[in-house]
Amino acid sequence: MENADVIVIGGGAAGLMAAAAASDSLKVVGRNTVLLEKMPRPGRKIMITGKGRCNFTNVKPWNEFSRHVYPKAAFLKPSFYNMTSEKLLDFLSDHGLEYVVERGDRAFPSSHLASDVVDVLVRTAEDAGAKILCGKEVTSVESVTDGGFCIACSDGSTYRCHKLIICTGGLSYPKTGSTGDGYRWARESGHKVTPLFPSLTALVPRGYKDASRGHIDRGLPLTELGKSLCGNQLKNVGLSVVIDGNVAYDEFGDLDFTDGGLEGPIGFKVSRKSVCALINGSKVQAVIDLKPAVEVEELHSRIARLWDEVSKDRRSSGKTYKERFRILLPKLLPVQIVDAFLSMNPGVDHKSLARTLKSWKFQIDGYVGYERCVVTAGGVSQEDVSPKTMESKLVKGLYFAGEVLDLDCDTGGYNLQTAFSTGYLAGISAAKSF
Repeated sequence: MENADVIVIGGGAAGLMAAAAASDSLKVVGRNTVLLEKMPRPGRKIMITGKGRCNFTNVKPWNEFSRHVYPKAAFLKPSFYNMTSEKLLDFLSDHGLEYVVERGDRAFPSSHLASDVVDVLVRTAEDAGAKILCGKEVTSVESVTDGGFCIACSDGSTYRCHKLIICTGGLSYPKTGSTGDGYRWARESGHKVTPLFPSLTALVPRGYKDASRGHIDRGLPLTELGKSLCGNQLKNVGLSVVIDGNVAYDEFGDLDFTDGGLEGPIGFKVSRKSVCALINGSKVQAVIDLKPAVEVEELHSRIARLWDEVSKDRRSSGKTYKERFRILLPKLLPVQIVDAFLSMNPGVDHKSLARTLKSWKFQIDGYVGYERCVVTAGGVSQEDVSPKTMESKLVKGLYFAGEVLDLDCDTGGYNLQTAFSTGYLAGISAAKSF
């Protein structure tokens, strides 16, 4: 059995930061930190964030940042102020990471390589004195009667520690090692785990895939409708989500049609509440406003002028109404989505086109699950963890950080910042408790 003063389980963003913070505080008193990671190398999930570019934080101040945190942002506030976005930039920069801040206050490594972020985090933790052990799949965590914890791994190795920090992530992208182990250990030690569900995920419209309702596997084949929409991006559009007849969200921005369904910045932003509603049996409808900058009356007048031009054009001579209408549509929406637009709105004509462009309706039947969602919503209850230290209120010496907590955010760097902030606070709190 190997002994350590602090053990961190999980080598993701929260775990690496916790190990670095704890080790830096402990090395002056001769104590040690060990990080156990089940995968062959740490930071696997960081490697795929931002499509490999790694949007590792958002530099908005707390009063703006907090609007993107769920379910209760107040829980994150002490962690955030211990490791703000600005402090994180300084921390990573001091350890060799060059960065850029782009549109939407999103920070990326200057190289746009997620591996650079991982390398800096690993190097920082190791330089501080942390021992990082990979290929260590933890199978059990037990409190011992005289204090501390005993940890067993699948390879037969065992570890004993005084303080334990669980940073095992959620259920999203299980191939990166996030398989929900931390939730099990939390429950076994008496902690409440709030209901889990995928967030920042694709919403699947009716008829988009050959599938039923609820969780719809991303790998299922697309229908003809899905094929005609997949790969298109709508820029600067409005998106409303209607749940059981009531508007729950109104967003503006870019929307992507992918092999999963509706994604992109505003698609992800509305996914959390939409998935929750679908799980609870509610009816969900997405409504796209293709012309949000134009009122319907003005758009109707513009369409009337365009229709008059098309009809009077000598090249329209002898063409049917349907043929002339198809000439009109590419003047108002991307040509790649014309077929899908017509198939979903079979009765539309030039007189009703304005309202249809302002209100293109999609019934949402399902969502892509943990296999490709960005983050897991739900987790270890905020009520059972001290926000000032990240220590459990139920088990002395036990800390939680990162996605394992009931704490998730919008896309845009907020989730990684939350992982870094809670990991840092857990690390320094564990070290200070000796």
